[in-house]
Amino acid sequence: MAPDTIGIVGAGPAGLAAAWALQRRGLPFEILDAGRGVGGIWDIDRDETPMYESAHFISSKTLSALPGHPMPEDYPDYPRHDRILEYIRSFASRHALDRHAVFGVRVVRAERVDGAASGWRVETDDGQVRHYRALVLATGANWHPVVPDVPGEFEGEAYHAFEYRSPGQFEGRRVLVVGAGNSGCDIVCDAARSAAAAFLSLRRGYHFVPKYVFGTPSDVFADRGPKLPAWLERRVFGFLLRRIVVGDLTRFGLPEPDHDILESHPILNSHLLHHLGHGDVAVRGDVAELTADGVRFADGREEAVDTIVWATGYQRRYPFLADGTVPRRDEAYDLYLNVADRTSDDLFVMGLFETDGAAYPLFGLQARLIASALGALSEDRRAAYDRRRASERPDLRGGRRYLQTRRHRHYVQADAYGRQLEKELRRLGADA
Repeated sequence: MAPDTIGIVGAGPAGLAAAWALQRRGLPFEILDAGRGVGGIWDIDRDETPMYESAHFISSKTLSALPGHPMPEDYPDYPRHDRILEYIRSFASRHALDRHAVFGVRVVRAERVDGAASGWRVETDDGQVRHYRALVLATGANWHPVVPDVPGEFEGEAYHAFEYRSPGQFEGRRVLVVGAGNSGCDIVCDAARSAAAAFLSLRRGYHFVPKYVFGTPSDVFADRGPKLPAWLERRVFGFLLRRIVVGDLTRFGLPEPDHDILESHPILNSHLLHHLGHGDVAVRGDVAELTADGVRFADGREEAVDTIVWATGYQRRYPFLADGTVPRRDEAYDLYLNVADRTSDDLFVMGLFETDGAAYPLFGLQARLIASALGALSEDRRAAYDRRRASERPDLRGGRRYLQTRRHRHYVQADAYGRQLEKELRRLGADA
């Protein structure tokens, strides 16, 4: 292995985008991944994955391309997980990226050589040790489940959404899904069709965005519309959803949202409202206590259930790094543009964001930034970049306020974030 090789941890779409950008720059790299091939979480047959049979893409194929690689015309608007895996693998094959990958190995430790910014020593679970000039973390966000600490003892079946695969797990059971993120809503819809009874527990009300608005994928509809100031966009979009497209959510038993439409990640699901309207799913409040055969909710109501699925999110972690290796500020990772280490030029992170738009185009911009920063820069450009990297914290949210929750710590507004990445690329002299 060449001494200037760059290590990429993760062969999902983010890691492959990083590899693509490094390859374009002629920079040597190697990808390490614990799976059986490229694809990351989209490979439902790997040993560990949060993927489930009914999972489909949240953003539409129209706006969700990896760099220079649009999804096929014959794909549906919202492809199923196996089509996304097929697409990711076609991107890797087109650029021969998998030739630079080592599969079936898990990184167990990564540390800077001698504690200085002079490269990385990386150990894998097969006992091998590799050395890299720089490290790109592209491990994704859905590997470390969060399960709340709820008092009481439940004697039924309980597991995190990470372990859910198929509606067959619900046959004949009374199922409670806790959490109304997009995966939680998908899972409770599976329960609505397969379980004896299905309940959805949520702590607060959310805004629902259907996957189609006037027959057009909702993200395409928003992208083609006029660009409005944030305050006006919030009012117009909120009026459109509440009065015309979705209506009053409280009629389904859902609580009134305690935030404006653009202050949190909306629920992109067209099926849940259908099941609520047909009585296939019943809404319950926050879980206050577990009982032997069910749960007690915050409003005092009790429900007997056989299965609890905790769709309560994930923690972003890099367990193979010592604490403090990726710096933090105000409980969030503190990287320049959510990508680059502020104090050294050998550590980068891909995909450290949640957003209201498609992620894959942002992966491409992040990847180009990494390749530009690791490539040959003039002395003046290098010095200016180092100054920005050390201290600048541009607004990545387009002036919007988001809820103060764990999920929103790394939230960005897609257009605003894309503009900031493009601005930095121009400063670095990157090609368009």
